[in-house]
This record gives sequence, C-alpha cells and structure tokens, in this order.
Amino acid sequence: MTHSLPTRLAHAGRTASVPGGQPVNPPVVRASTVLFESVAQQREMRARRDNERLFTYGARGNPTNFALEDMVTMLEGGYRTRLFPSGLSAAAMTILAYVRPGQHVLLPDCVYEPVRNLANGFLRQHGITADFYAADGSDLAARLRPETRLVYVEAPGSLVYEMCDLPALAALAHAHGALVAADNTWGSGLLYRPLELGADISLMAATKYLGGHSDVMMGTVCTTEAAWQELATVADAFGMTVSPDDAYLVQRGIRSLGARLAQHQEGAMAVATWLRERPEVAHVFCPALPDDPHHALWRRDCHGTNGLLSFTLRAQAPVAAERFVDSLRLFGIGASWGGFESLAVLADMRRARSVTDWSAHGQVIRLHIGLEGVADLLADLEQAFAAIDNIASIQPEQDHAHHR
Repeated sequence: MTHSLPTRLAHAGRTASVPGGQPVNPPVVRASTVLFESVAQQREMRARRDNERLFTYGARGNPTNFALEDMVTMLEGGYRTRLFPSGLSAAAMTILAYVRPGQHVLLPDCVYEPVRNLANGFLRQHGITADFYAADGSDLAARLRPETRLVYVEAPGSLVYEMCDLPALAALAHAHGALVAADNTWGSGLLYRPLELGADISLMAATKYLGGHSDVMMGTVCTTEAAWQELATVADAFGMTVSPDDAYLVQRGIRSLGARLAQHQEGAMAVATWLRERPEVAHVFCPALPDDPHHALWRRDCHGTNGLLSFTLRAQAPVAAERFVDSLRLFGIGASWGGFESLAVLADMRRARSVTDWSAHGQVIRLHIGLEGVADLLADLEQAFAAIDNIASIQPEQDHAHHR
C-alpha cells in the first residue's frame, strides 16, 4: 500500500541497530572519530565511501544525518540527498558542483538575494559568468549561451512569488545541454516537487518549514541519480557536514510538516483575502489568489500554499511602510520565515530585481503568517493600518536590507 507523503514522513527515518524495541525517532549519534575492526576494514570502507554512504568519519555524515537524508529524499522524490550548514551554502555548493570557470549559469530575477550577491561577487571573481533572466522564464531562450551549464530556478520566487513553467524551462535547458537546479524552499517538498517537473537538482533551506521552529540552520540538496556524483564530490571536497543535533531537530520538525503547512495556508489565505479588501492596500502578491497573474501555473504545479504573502500600500510616502511594520505588535520584525511565528519585513524591489522594472511600486511588505489565531493577527494588522491613516508627508527614502 502506498501512503500519502504526510503519513510517510511520520514514519520515515527509523532504524534499529541493537536488539529490542525501536525508538520512534533515530538516536542522535555524535561522532567525529569512527573505529574499525582492522586496517583492512578501514581500507575497504575508505575505498568505497566515495560511491556509497558509509559511516567512516564525522565529516562524511553519521547515522542521524543519514536518516534525515533519507527523509528528504523521500519528500523530494529524488535519488540521494546531501545536508549543508545553511540554505545559502546548499545553493552555493550546487552552483560550484556543476559550473566551472569559463562556464555560464543563468539565475532568475526573483532569486533569493544572497544568491544574487554570490553571483555578482564570488562567482564573477572566479571566472564563472552569471546572468539573470525574467522570473517567469519568458526570455530564457534568448539568454542561453553555448557555455551555459546550469539554469537555476526559483518558483514561486522570493518576495512576490512569481511562477514559471518549470517543465517547459527544463525541456529548453536540457535541449541546450544544461542542467536545471530549483530552489524549493517555498514548496518544501509537499507543496512543490521540482524533480517531478523536470529539474535535475532540488535544494531547500531546511531552516524554514522543514525545521519549522526557528531554532536550526540547514540546507538540503536532492538530485537525480545522473546528477548526484558531481554534487557529492564537491561537498566532500569542501568538508560540508552538519551537526547530528541539528539533523535531529529537522527530523523532528518534518514529522509535523503536513499539519503545520495546512495551518499556515489557512491563515495566509484568510489574511490575503482580508488585505485585498483594505482601501490602504494597492496590491497583494500571493499566487493562490484567483486573480493573481500566476494563479493558473500555481494551480497546475503546486499542491497548496504556505504562510507567505506580500503587499504594497497605496500611500506613496516612503515612511508609510516602515511605520506600518513598526506598529505591528504580534508580528515580529526578523529575517527568515517558516517557523511558528508571524513575521513582517520590508523589501526594496529595486535592489532585489535587475531584469524587471519595479520603480512604479512602493516598498513591499512581506508577511509570514504563523500559527497564531487568525483573528488576533487581523486585529494587529488593523491597528497598524490605523497608525498610518494620516501619513501625508514625503520623506527621503531609505534603503532596507532584505534577508530571507
């Protein structure tokens, strides 16, 4: 019998290495040194570990990490998974695994801003050319080069959640001889499954919904069998590993992923619908809304939505958005999302986009709807709108850094 993903996640990753009963979660194995019965066994294990997952040294992983890798592989529907210290390190190692100096990577205009900074800084300094294409992929064909090795996708995109036709983009990239890597942090494996849609590599910031409790940093990369070895080789070369304690926290978070995402979705849709009716709001960005320009692709490719939505204010005074966020009491002001708490941050789209023109829009206010009562969150938003009712003055606009 084949069970649903939430059911499988509740039971996955269990191992029994000693006689007797079995713990409901894998034990936390803290180890740097691993002992062998003989020199011959050590030699054999080291000879095999580049192609097999073996417990040979802490930097190569341990049983706790392996259990989480298996859970993510099942969640993503791939061949194997590697764990990284953060979502950004997972993105960086993905690019470095598949793109060499002299080659070319294409990134979407909606890419997570630290990845944009990586492309414009480190990659260029080391001979890897990076260019950006429209978030919906409409100009991808024109931007492909003979030396393009990787097409990076983020769908829905950071901040305003643009969708792209991933199967079509993957077919185009593959015909050109390029691999496709997708940032699946928004979809978390349950809501969006890039490997099923044609991607070769799917990466996530497990810091977000997989961990779910705002207390752990981690990234994951899951690949097809054909794409696996290049990633594994680079990860080993850079000594990429994670703490077993962190792996345990993410395992524990994944158990409740389905239930948490359902509640995040319920709250986010209630808030998004409410915001659309507010006279102070110019635009609400959420692909799950029927009038969103990307709704048809969202309906085709996604299996629900999460707690993220963004909006802009009609008030053009630059101070309005900042005062609105400062006036919130239940919403925290902080980087990241995907935890149990509601958050609000400002985003300057002029900094976050380079292909598309966002000059006509004001500051974007991004909300993450947590697990609080919806009525309480709406009351908090209501009093924040009241706090900006009389803003008419124009003040010099300030730059606001954005962190995912």
